[in-house]
Amino acid sequence: MSKHVDYYFSPSSPWTYLGHARFGEIAKRHGAEIAVKPVDYGVIFPQSGGLPLGKRAPQRQAYRLMELARWKEHLGVPLNSKPKFFPVDANPAAIAIVAAAPSGVEAQMRFAGAIMRALWAEEKNIADPATLKAAAAAAGLDGDKLLATAPSAKPEYDDLTQEALGRGVFGAPTYVYRDELFWGQDRLDFLDRALAK
Repeated sequence: MSKHVDYYFSPSSPWTYLGHARFGEIAKRHGAEIAVKPVDYGVIFPQSGGLPLGKRAPQRQAYRLMELARWKEHLGVPLNSKPKFFPVDANPAAIAIVAAAPSGVEAQMRFAGAIMRALWAEEKNIADPATLKAAAAAAGLDGDKLLATAPSAKPEYDDLTQEALGRGVFGAPTYVYRDELFWGQDRLDFLDRALAK
C-alpha cells in the first residue's frame, strides 16, 4: 500500500516552520507522498475553539515564547520568536503555495519553506508580493508568473480549508496519515513511527 500524508498548515505558523524540513525528510525516508495543503486558520479557529494569538491568555502567550526558544535551541533552527511582520495576513502566501501545485510537490515544499524562513528567520513580510517573488525564485519558480496566476487558486484554497474542517483539523501543522491526525511538529516522531509500520 502506498504511503500518503496530507499536510495541512499555515505559512505564518512558527510550529509549521520548525517542523517543515524534518517532515519532508521523514516522508522521503519512508517513500511517502505528500499532499501540500495550506489552509485558512482564520476560518478554522472560530469553528474549532482556537483563538488568534493576541486573544489568548497572557500565560499561554508567555509559554508559547518559552517553547519556541526551547525548540529553536533543540533543533538549531534560526528563529525570531517575535518577528517584525507578525501577525501577518498569511492568505496571499498560502494561496500562492496552492498555485504552485502544477510545479510539483517538491517545488511547493521548497516554496513554503522559503516563505516561512522569510517570516521567521529573515524579518520579511510574507504578505508583500516582493517577498513572495523572492521566495518563489529561491524555490526555483517564476515568481511573476506564479503571482499572476495565484488568484485563480483561491477557490481551491477555500476547498482545502473546508476539507480540513471536515477531517477534524484544528491547528497547524497537522499531518494526516491513513485518517490519523498528528497535530504539531512535536508529534513528528509519532508520524515517523506510523510511517515505518
